Amino acid sequence: MKEFLLGLRLLLGAGRGNRVRFLLMAAGGSLGVCCLALVLTIPAILDAHDGRAAAREPTTSSHAPSARSSLVLERSDPHGSKAFTRVFVARGTDASAVPPGLRGLPGPGEVFVSPRVHALLREEPALKGLLPGDEKGLIGAAGLTNPDELYAYVGTTRAQLGGKARVLTGFGYGYAPIPAVDPSTLTILRFALATIVLLPLGVFLSVCARLSAASRTRRLAALRLLGLSVKGTQRVNAAETVVASLLGAVLGLGEYTVLNQVMSRTGLPGLRWYPADGGLSPTTVGVCLIGCPALAWFVGRASARSAATNPLAVRRTALPGAPSRWGGLLLITGLGIVTGYCATGLTTHPASSDGPAALLVPAGVLLTGAGLVLTLPLLSYTLARKVAGATQSLTLNLAMRRNEVEPGSAMRVVTGLVLLVYAASLAQGILIEENQVTRPDSPAQDYSIALSGLTSRRQSDLADVPGVRAHALTMDSWVSLKGGSQVEPRVTALVATCAQLRQFVEHSEGCVDGRVLRLVDPNTAADPGVHPGAVFPFRIRRDGRRTTLSLTLPSDRVVYGAHDPSAVGGAAVLVPPSELPAGARPESARYVLTGSSDPDAVRRVLDGIGAAAPTADVDPIGVNIDGLQQIGVIESLLGLGMVMGLVIGLAAFLVSVTDRAVERRAHVTALTLIGARARTLRAVQCAQVVLPLAIGLVLALVAGRLAESSYLVTGGGEVFWDTAGLPLLGIAALGVVGAAAVGTLPLVGRDINPELIRRD
Repeated sequence: MKEFLLGLRLLLGAGRGNRVRFLLMAAGGSLGVCCLALVLTIPAILDAHDGRAAAREPTTSSHAPSARSSLVLERSDPHGSKAFTRVFVARGTDASAVPPGLRGLPGPGEVFVSPRVHALLREEPALKGLLPGDEKGLIGAAGLTNPDELYAYVGTTRAQLGGKARVLTGFGYGYAPIPAVDPSTLTILRFALATIVLLPLGVFLSVCARLSAASRTRRLAALRLLGLSVKGTQRVNAAETVVASLLGAVLGLGEYTVLNQVMSRTGLPGLRWYPADGGLSPTTVGVCLIGCPALAWFVGRASARSAATNPLAVRRTALPGAPSRWGGLLLITGLGIVTGYCATGLTTHPASSDGPAALLVPAGVLLTGAGLVLTLPLLSYTLARKVAGATQSLTLNLAMRRNEVEPGSAMRVVTGLVLLVYAASLAQGILIEENQVTRPDSPAQDYSIALSGLTSRRQSDLADVPGVRAHALTMDSWVSLKGGSQVEPRVTALVATCAQLRQFVEHSEGCVDGRVLRLVDPNTAADPGVHPGAVFPFRIRRDGRRTTLSLTLPSDRVVYGAHDPSAVGGAAVLVPPSELPAGARPESARYVLTGSSDPDAVRRVLDGIGAAAPTADVDPIGVNIDGLQQIGVIESLLGLGMVMGLVIGLAAFLVSVTDRAVERRAHVTALTLIGARARTLRAVQCAQVVLPLAIGLVLALVAGRLAESSYLVTGGGEVFWDTAGLPLLGIAALGVVGAAAVGTLPLVGRDINPELIRRD
C-alpha cells in the first residue's frame, strides 16, 4: 500500500509533463474501453432482437376451431429489400392470448401497425390495400424487433381467413424463427470481431499503459538505487497505470453510453436497435472496470522489470539484448495451420468446416495475428542490425541503430496498422463466404411480378428502376379442365425482343426479331407434347373482354442457355411484343425483370420496386429476403468493426509516434548540436517508422491472404482464392505507409533546448 501511495504522490508531484501524460493515458484508455464495450454489447443487441421475435411468434394448434378459439394466419412478403409481415387474426370469445406490444387482439376491421408502417402509409397510400381495415394504434416496442420493422396485426373474420388459418393458443416460442444472424454465422462474427477489434485493442491499451516508458524506467531505476525493493518498484509503476486505466474505463463507459443513444437513433445500414438493447450489462461493466486495470497492472509490472532488476544498466543506458523468439514460434504455428488448410483446396477433396477444422482454423487465424504482434520487435531488431551493418548512409545508420536499441518501440508504433490490414483480408473472406451462402451463384438476378396487379404506368416505372437491365413478359397457355382423362400440355411463352432475351439468358443462337420462335434449352428435358406444329391457346383481355390468342409452334428455333435460377428458364416459345394485340393484357402472366446479382444491387432494385409498386407481389427468384437482411447486418457489424479497428490502429500509431518523439528529444537535441540538419533528422524519424511498418505490412498481406483462403476453403463455397480484393488491400497498405511517413515529419521540432541534455 505504501508503494501504491508513493506512486500516486509521484504522479501528482512530478511536474506538468507527468500530469499531461497521465491524462493522455486516461483519454487513450477511454477510447479503448468505449470500443471494447461496443464489441461486448453487440451480442446483447442481437439477443434482444431475437428474444422479442420469439416472444411474439404465434403458437397454434391443429385441433378443429370452436367459437371460443381465435384463428391466426401469418403472411410475410418482400417490400423492397425488407420483409413486411402481416398477422391476420379472427378473434374468438376467448381472447386471452395477447401479443407483446398490444393490449388485446384486434377485432374485425381493426389494424395495429408498427411505427415504420404508419409512416409508410402516408408516403405510399397504395399499401392500404394490404391492410384491410382502419388503423387503431401502434405496436409497442415489446412487439417489434427494431424500430424500422414492417409489422402489422390485422383483425378480420373467420370467413375471410378461409381454411388456411390455424387455432391460436398463445404467443411465444423458445427460439426466434428467423434470427437476426444465424447462430453458426454469429460464432464466426464474434471470432472476426475478436480478430479485427480485440487484438488491436489489447495492443492499444498496452501502448497507453507504456507512455513515456523510457523516462519512467529511468525514474524507477533511481528509486531502486535509493533502496526500494524490486516488488515495491514494480508496484510504484503499476499504481500510475492502474489509476489512469481505471479513470479511462469510467470515461469510456460514459462515452459508450452517449454513443449508444446516438447510434440507436440513427442506426447502421441494415441494423437498428432500441437504446435499452445496447445498455451496459453488469458483465460488460465488470470486464471494463476490472479487466482493463488488470491489464494495465500486468503491463506496468512488466515494463518496470528491467528498472527493478538491473537499475544501473538503465541509468547508464546499456545496450539491451535481442527480443524473444517466442513470438516467431506463434507466427509459424499459426501460418502452418492456415497453410495446411489452404493446401487442401488444391486437392480434389478440400477440407470442410466440420470436425477439427471448426477449432483449428480460428485458432490458426488468432495465432497468426498474435504472432504478427509479437514477431515485429524481432523483425525490427534483425532488420536494423543487418541494414545498419551494410549501409553507407548516415540517415539509415542513425535510424537503424536506434531501432536496434529499442526494438519494442516498433511494435507499439506499427502493430495497430499491421493488424488492421491483416483483419481487412479476413473480413473480406467472411463477406465472400456469406454472399455465396445467401445468394445464387448466377451473375444475373431475376424478379417476377404478377401482371394482374400492375397498370401500364407501373410497368413503365418498374422498367426504369435503377439497376434493371431488361424487362419482359411470361404467360402460360390455357388448358381446359372440362372432361377427358388426357392431360393437355402447357407451355410458357416469353414476350420479348431478341435484345431482351439476351439480357435474361447466358447465351442464345438463332434469334430473329419480329418472328415467333421455339425456345430450346439443351440442358432441359423437352415435353413430348411441345413440338413444331402444336397449337397452344393463351387467354388475353382486351377492352374488358376475354379472347383467345392461338400460337402455333414453328420449326425455327432459338437455342439458349438459361441462368440457374431464372424467371424465363422454362419458356418454350419466344413471342415478339408486336404479336400481342394493342391494349391486350395476357391472363396468367408475370412481368419479369433482370439485373445484377450483387447484394447491394439486389437491395437497390428491390427498394426501387417497392417504391414504384408497393402492393405488388414480388418474387425475387432464388433470393432469400431474410438471408439478404442477414447479409446487411453482417456487413454493418463487420464495417463497424473495421471502423473501430481503424480508429484504434490510427490512435495507437499517433500516440506511439508522438510519445516516441517526446522521449527522444534529448537524442534529437544532441544530434542537432553536433551538426545534424533538421532534414536529416526528419528522414531518420521517417525511416525508423516506415521500414519496420513496410516489413510488417508485407507479412500481414501474406498472412491475411492465407487466413482468408483457409476460411474460404473450409467454408464449402466455390470461391477458394479471392484475387479480386488483393489490389485494393495492396493500395490500402501503400496508403498506410504513405500516411505513416507523412505523420512522422512534424515530430522533429525547430526549437533546440540544451537543458534536455543536462536533465538527461
